[in-house]
Amino acid sequence: MTASQVPAADATLRILSHLAAQRGPVQASTIATALNLPRSTVYHLLAVLQEHGFVVHLPEARRYGLGVAAFELSSGFSRQQPLSLLGRPLIAQLVDRIAESAHLAVLHGRDVLYIVEERAPRRPSLVTDVGVRLPAYLTASGRALLSALPPAQLRALYPNAAAFAKRGVVGAAGAPRNSAELRAVLERVRSEGFAVEDGEVTEGLASVAVVVRDHSGWPAAGIATTFPRENISREHWSELAAQLGRTAAELSRRIRGRS
Repeated sequence: MTASQVPAADATLRILSHLAAQRGPVQASTIATALNLPRSTVYHLLAVLQEHGFVVHLPEARRYGLGVAAFELSSGFSRQQPLSLLGRPLIAQLVDRIAESAHLAVLHGRDVLYIVEERAPRRPSLVTDVGVRLPAYLTASGRALLSALPPAQLRALYPNAAAFAKRGVVGAAGAPRNSAELRAVLERVRSEGFAVEDGEVTEGLASVAVVVRDHSGWPAAGIATTFPRENISREHWSELAAQLGRTAAELSRRIRGRS
């Protein structure tokens, strides 16, 4: 069964997705125009969504925004840890293919939070165990995620030099020290299509990472591999990134993102 066979459900989900992508509440007419839907349909669906708590109406402003029920769906998503469940087998398959350790991380404020860790046989233990947080700007997975953020959000996360506190991470001397240096790093990530760090988290270890995007193009997670620096020469890091990219594309597909 396709979306065209259930038009009301399709339109309802499109309205919710549109509201989730906005900076704040919007008018019903704006929704109708953006989604190319009849205004009467939009008003009817908004009324049903409002009744069930998924949408809140601001009568003075004549605008609609997401309601508490939508937030509860988000909380349920977090509780069920679908990224971990969907990502774990893919990361395990990646490790089998490349014979190096790999992990999956999500952005949490200025940190990355590691939610999946798969260590390759006879490879050193890593600091990126499940549940560990590290400053995003120091790590390859964090840089991959930050490179996909809008400029305004990046500025909000790193407004001044205080946001770049090293927090005791070993080997961080070569890491960005201010917003200008971080922007230069992220521009290289966008240009090359993958992020790297070389001894900035743990001396002697390097990492390559790519971003996983959700249905709206937003950075949902970062996939990275970490390996002893002498194992893989830098000229082969792009080949490694291509392997990660295939895993990222599959995970993106599984969470109904885009490749």
